[in-house]
Amino acid sequence: MKQETIETARLKVLHYLDRAGIKLTPQETTEIEITDLGLNRLDEIGLGLLVYVNTSRVCAKELVLFPHQICPEHKHPAVEGEPGKEETFRCRWGQVYLYVPGPTTPHPKGRVPDDKKEYFTVWHQIILNPGEQYTLAPQTLHWFQGGAEGAVVSEFSTTSRDPFDIFTDPEIRRVG
Repeated sequence: MKQETIETARLKVLHYLDRAGIKLTPQETTEIEITDLGLNRLDEIGLGLLVYVNTSRVCAKELVLFPHQICPEHKHPAVEGEPGKEETFRCRWGQVYLYVPGPTTPHPKGRVPDDKKEYFTVWHQIILNPGEQYTLAPQTLHWFQGGAEGAVVSEFSTTSRDPFDIFTDPEIRRVG
């Protein structure tokens, strides 16, 4: 991604966090990561994130999705004898469509690009509105998408090891 694209997205993430009432320190505003997961399709696929803490036991992050932006299907595998990341998503602002294994939702709100449909295999929909949350067990295949206005989601989890995430789409590269 071009530096100009990253900076524009970072400023947009700051605006979304402000709308959600989330206050950041000046240092935190410089630590926001923008990722397009190596696909160069940030408006469709990717997200903004800020890691508050990531220790050997816990992790806390803010995830920001622009309107209809997707964090693609993936799971958090076991790493170094640990069972994989357990995570709780709590919607702070907007609406997020979360997809997990289970009965397919008949008319899901989530939409995926036609050329990537084969890489979205779980379609049991959970809609999170502000104040609602959902916890995923380790190694659960999942993906999520911002609603019409986008979304701000707080993630609380066990240790995050993002480079080990397994994405269904083989073209994805989790790089910062």
